[in-house]
Amino acid sequence: MSSTTSRQQASPGTALDAHLGRFTMYRLVLLVLAVLAAHSLLLDPLGWLTFGIPNLLAHLALCLGLTYISNRGLAALFRVQPHSESSLITGLLLYFLFWPTQLGPAFAPMDLAGVALACVLASASKYALAWRGRHVFNPAAAGAFITGLTGLNITTWWAGTPAMLWLLVPGVLLVLHRTRKTPMAAVFILVATAVVAAVQVPSGVDLGSAVWQTLAQGPVLFFAGFMLTEPLTLPPRRWQQLAMAAVVGVLLATPFNFGFMANSPELALLVGNLLAFLSGQRGSVRLLFSHSRSLTPTTTEFVFRPQRPLRHAPGQYLELDLPHAKPDGRGRRRVFSLTSPPDAKHVKIGVGTADPVSAAKRKLLSLKPGEELTATTVAGDFVLPKGSDPVLLIAAGIGITPYLAHLSGGVARERDTVLLYLARSASELAYAAELQDSGARIVARLGDGSAPPDFIEDAGALLAPGARLDGHALKRLVPDIGQRRVFISGSPASVGSLRRAARHAGARRIHVDSFAGY
Repeated sequence: MSSTTSRQQASPGTALDAHLGRFTMYRLVLLVLAVLAAHSLLLDPLGWLTFGIPNLLAHLALCLGLTYISNRGLAALFRVQPHSESSLITGLLLYFLFWPTQLGPAFAPMDLAGVALACVLASASKYALAWRGRHVFNPAAAGAFITGLTGLNITTWWAGTPAMLWLLVPGVLLVLHRTRKTPMAAVFILVATAVVAAVQVPSGVDLGSAVWQTLAQGPVLFFAGFMLTEPLTLPPRRWQQLAMAAVVGVLLATPFNFGFMANSPELALLVGNLLAFLSGQRGSVRLLFSHSRSLTPTTTEFVFRPQRPLRHAPGQYLELDLPHAKPDGRGRRRVFSLTSPPDAKHVKIGVGTADPVSAAKRKLLSLKPGEELTATTVAGDFVLPKGSDPVLLIAAGIGITPYLAHLSGGVARERDTVLLYLARSASELAYAAELQDSGARIVARLGDGSAPPDFIEDAGALLAPGARLDGHALKRLVPDIGQRRVFISGSPASVGSLRRAARHAGARRIHVDSFAGY
C-alpha cells in the first residue's frame, strides 16, 4: 500500500476488516460456532435450555468425533489430504441441527444412530457427491437430509431459539461481513419472512408474531449465516448468488409434502446447491506448476498449466488449496486474483511475497516444475461493465493484479481507461511491460517521491509535495472522475480510504475489491 493512503485514518469498518482478515473464512466460522456451542452449554444450567449438560456434551463429542474421524478415514481411502477445519465445522453444524439424544432411562438408540449416520454421510458426501474434486452439496445438509429419509432421525434446528440470539446474531453478522455475503443473506431472510407472513397472516396470525417466529424461533438466521453462504457451493457471480438466495428462501418457507419428501431447510439448500453447481466452474481444476518470476522486490508471479480449461472472467479470483505441513492461522486455502486472460493457455497469479512470508506463500515459493495444486473455486464480481463506459482503475500495491486480465492485449484501446497505480517506489511497479502495451492512460503516485518510467505519468508532478491522495487530489488527477465507473483494489485499509476519496471527488459508481482473502 502506498504511504499516501496509509496516513489516512482508518474507519471502524476498515479496522474490523483488517482484524477479521487475519482469519480464513473457515477459521472464523469454526471459532464462531465453537463460541455458540459453549454458549449453549452455559444456557442449559441457567434454565434457558433443558437438554442437560451430560446430554449436550455427549452430543457434541459424537458430532465432532465422528465427522473428524470419518473425514480422515475417507480422505485416506481417496488418497487426498483431509481438511480438518471443514470437518469440525460440519460436526458443529450437525450439533445444532439434531436434537441431543437423551441418556439414561429415556435413551433412544435409534435417535443416536440417526445422528451418527448423519455425521458419516456428511463426510462421505464430500467425496461421493462430488464432481472433479468439488463437493456439489453442503455436507451437513446432505447428511441430515439423507438421514431424514431413512426415518432414523430428523432435524430440529434447535439453534433457532430465542435464548441463542444473544450470540447468534452478532456471530452471523461477523461471518457475513467477513465473507461479503450480507446482501445475499438479506435477500434470503426477506424472501423467507415474506413467504411465511403470506402463508400465516391470512390464517389469523398477526404480522409481528409471524416475523418473530420466523427470525427468533426458526432456522432462518442460523441457516443464512453458516450454511447458505458456504463458499464451495455458491455460484460465481453476485447476481447468481442473490437469485439462489431468493429461490432457497421460497423453498424453505413454502409448506409442501410430496409423499416421503416435505419441505425442510436442508432440502431447500440442496436445491440451491444444485443450481449453483450448474451455473459456475463445475469442479476443481488441477494446476501443474510451470515457473515463477520476480515482478518486483516484493512481488512474484506464479504460472501454471491447467489440466482442463479454467472458466473465468477478467477480474475474478481463484481459490488455491495449498497443502503444507504446518498451516498458520489463515489455513491452507487462499484467494488470488487471476492475472491471465480467459483465453490464455496458462493460469497466472501475482502474489505479494515480502517478508514475513506466510506458511502458504512459502509453499508457493517452494514449488518445483510439475508439482500439482488444486483450484477449488473461481468466482468474483470485480469485472468491467459491458459496453464502452469510461473507467478509472485504482490499484494500491498488489491491488494491480485483478486489472491485468482486463488490460491484456490492448483491450484498453477499445475503452477510455485510466489506471492510477499507487506504489512505494518505481521498483515496486509490477507488470510494467503489460501496462505499457495496454493502451490505457497510466498515472502513478510513488510514496518515495521517485519518478515512474517514461510511459507513466507522474502524479507527484501534478500535486503539491506531500499532498494526501484525497478527493481534491483525485479530482485534479482525473477531472472527469464523475463520468467514470471507478474500480478500487488493494488492502482493506487502502480500499476504504480510496473509496472515501473517490466519493469526495464526485465518483458515483464505485466497485471495490478488498484483499481480505477467504
